[in-house]
Amino acid sequence: MKKETRLILALDVTSGERALSLAASLRPYFDAIKIGYPLILAAGLGVVKEIASIAPVIADLKVADIPNTNRLICQAAFKAGASGVIAQAFPGKDSLLACAESAAENGADLYVVTEMSHPGAELFMAPQAERMARLAVEVGAAGVVAPATRPERIRLIRSIIGERTIISPGVGAQGGSAGAALQAGADYIIVGRSIYGAEDPEGAAERLLSSI
Repeated sequence: MKKETRLILALDVTSGERALSLAASLRPYFDAIKIGYPLILAAGLGVVKEIASIAPVIADLKVADIPNTNRLICQAAFKAGASGVIAQAFPGKDSLLACAESAAENGADLYVVTEMSHPGAELFMAPQAERMARLAVEVGAAGVVAPATRPERIRLIRSIIGERTIISPGVGAQGGSAGAALQAGADYIIVGRSIYGAEDPEGAAERLLSSI
């Protein structure tokens, strides 16, 4: 990804037509677009290629299976046009390595979840976040996912992963602060509902960009 606006749009709508319209109109404000199961299951895997023609796509599939299945999922996403995939670390090193190898083979990026942005992540994920961050480094991932809702966690993860990229969800509807996340060490902010759900999505994106 080019680091221009430092914003990533989480496009969790369930209409392919609306997704493409939003992607086109909001492209100037975002460096990449993250799409996941809501849109892919509703519109089909082909929507990845369509959106990738507008902006770089990160497939947020939270890949979490045995190595062979992980490899097949990643290959499908990259073949469809994604330039990055998000995977979970908790299935273990061999499973995560399969994702990393697939990304390398396709000239794409792997982002590893260390800790999600919702409150429930503090129960099981937060206590293991440091181990998962180290695992991301071990497999050669391009970067990790760390929560904008807890900037202190971003600082901790940054101290472990060094110069690797941190993409940080939870800004807007979940209450995270874009400025605080960036100051804590995030490279990119992920924002969704507060933009695509706004009466004026372009205006909301402009205000967010101005604020950082």
